[in-house]
Amino acid sequence: MKRAHSTSRLASALAIIVALGVTLAACAPARPPSAPQAGADKFKRVVYLINGALGDNAFYDSGQQGIDAIKQKYGLETRTIETQFDAGKYQPSLDAAVQFADVIFVISYGFEDQLKQTADKYPDKIFVNIDFTLQNDKNTITSVDFVEEEGAYLAGVAAALATTDTRLPGVNPDKIIGAVGGDVDPVISSFIFAYRNGARSIHPDIQVLEKSLGGVWDDPAKGKEAALQLFDQKADVVFQIAAASGLGVLQAAKERGLYAIGVDTNQNDLEPGHVIASDIKNVGKAIEDVYETIRNGTYKPGAVLEYGIRQGGVDIALEAKQPVLPQDTQDKIMQIRQQIIDGALTIERYQP
Repeated sequence: MKRAHSTSRLASALAIIVALGVTLAACAPARPPSAPQAGADKFKRVVYLINGALGDNAFYDSGQQGIDAIKQKYGLETRTIETQFDAGKYQPSLDAAVQFADVIFVISYGFEDQLKQTADKYPDKIFVNIDFTLQNDKNTITSVDFVEEEGAYLAGVAAALATTDTRLPGVNPDKIIGAVGGDVDPVISSFIFAYRNGARSIHPDIQVLEKSLGGVWDDPAKGKEAALQLFDQKADVVFQIAAASGLGVLQAAKERGLYAIGVDTNQNDLEPGHVIASDIKNVGKAIEDVYETIRNGTYKPGAVLEYGIRQGGVDIALEAKQPVLPQDTQDKIMQIRQQIIDGALTIERYQP
């Protein structure tokens, strides 16, 4: 009887412990079901999937720098998939990405719908869309949206200051600048909108000429041809916003003894003495920042992350082995840049 009594007491104690455990579990805050779990053994495979190709010395290459950085820092397995603007490769590339990777950074121009469908099908995968906002039905795609207007505004300031500066060889007295865009789309339009506003903040009557390459992003010869046409129309400075095609704009500036503005990465040394500045879009930094949140458990699926000058996402680069702009001009540009950082100057956003 004594043994039976002890067994009964033990059972009662266990029941109390179990009940207490259930109560504590019910009171504990629940982790959102879609939030990734941090851990050194998770998210070790990463894909960088792009609609274009590497080798542009600009947008796509900037992203690759970020992929290379996280690979080295965290010891990851990474793959880069270049679809080279071939629509037939978009879905197979997405399929390959989800079969290999835990985390997929995507530049999805041209296959936005396929990406949304794929993300809905694989809610356990992390998808980060680069350069614009994209939302799928399950709201799992995180978007990195660059405030390109801030960098492009400063590019316009630089172009306007240069076009009337007779200290620069080849500059004519006309207030004319230009821009070559790879296509007509909301992102390129936002660049040109802010470029024009920045230029007109210096010279309200300045003329801003535009050329579009109609979706051709990988043909420097076409970029060069478009820039030469703008130079023929008395533009002193041409802003290239055309990925690899834009390298031809820089070549045209050298050929004519005039000036260009680079984009996405610091292109000031590609044609020394002829690139007055570069409008930076730091895709690589955004990739590094987002991946760090994935690793430390603060990543939020479906978030829209804005990257402006304050966040290190966009900027103006004046540094060069052979600087073009006089120091007083550079100082004025940097003063305006600081006003943006301080909040004293708010740059108008483009509205499609």
